[in-house]
Amino acid sequence: MNWRGLDVKPLVLVPLLALVVLPFIGSASTWLTLTVAGLAMGMIIFIIASGLTLIFGLMDVLNFGHGVFIALGAFVATSVLGLMADWTGSGELWRNLVAVLPAMLAAMLVAGALGIVFERFLVRPVYGNHLKQILITMGGAIIGEELIKVVWGPQQIPLPLPMGMRGSWLIGDAAVEKYRVVAVVVGLVVFAGLAWVLARTKVGLLIRAGVQDREMVEALGYRIRRLFIGVFVVGCALAGLGGVMWGLYQQNVIPQMGGQVLILIFIVLIIGGLGSTGGALIGALLVGLMANYTGFLAPKVALFSNIALMVAILLWRPQGVYAVGHR
Repeated sequence: MNWRGLDVKPLVLVPLLALVVLPFIGSASTWLTLTVAGLAMGMIIFIIASGLTLIFGLMDVLNFGHGVFIALGAFVATSVLGLMADWTGSGELWRNLVAVLPAMLAAMLVAGALGIVFERFLVRPVYGNHLKQILITMGGAIIGEELIKVVWGPQQIPLPLPMGMRGSWLIGDAAVEKYRVVAVVVGLVVFAGLAWVLARTKVGLLIRAGVQDREMVEALGYRIRRLFIGVFVVGCALAGLGGVMWGLYQQNVIPQMGGQVLILIFIVLIIGGLGSTGGALIGALLVGLMANYTGFLAPKVALFSNIALMVAILLWRPQGVYAVGHR
């Protein structure tokens, strides 16, 4: 992500939303609890959305099968964590993190491996045709969901938080859940890693150049197709990581969970500007905060709040908060 000449107006949206809502909530402690929960939810959504952002931003691929990688990551985590009961049952946070880390890595590896197959047999034949991409990736998602049912069964499986991540820390009168803080930290690490790779490495330079002018990158002798495959695999791996985080957030997993969260992901991508990592972060935080605030203030309209948020953003900036000018 290039920070030079960055438009700072969208950066104000997240704190502005939080401050505007404060008087309506009334209690500062309740507001803090809701805000941390919203930021945590937003960071988890960002982890998932960042993979799809990379895939669309560089490859111009509308992958409606992204949800299967989310669900796969979550189910892999249930199997790994199930083998580490001694570690997850400990009240020490560091032991819990030692258990969760292998689960995250395994989820990313399995999701990334499936991503290679998905790209080779489903996505590669339909490059450049958005309608076919939508249809074939939706079909791939259905097949993937059924395969998950074959391996893990069709029923809901509990994914309880490790013992040390349960409960809350008290900040004054506000209760801040421990796992929410962990989710925020993981989300920041993922964003920092992506921002560093895109802005400071040769691979990132090629990715950004490929977004702007694919033909020029190919003319310079670089194999853009290999870069495409790598980006697709990383995007799927991030979806697997996000699936682990989302499963722990919900404390249960079902085969359909990826499809359920996919609507929020596309709202985030549209708000952020299709293909923008920084925009995806802002969009995800706005969606997370809006969901928690409206869920507390007006539960009946909570389901429509993020759609209203998206409409408001698009009325302000029709191409999203950080539009990527290419294609």
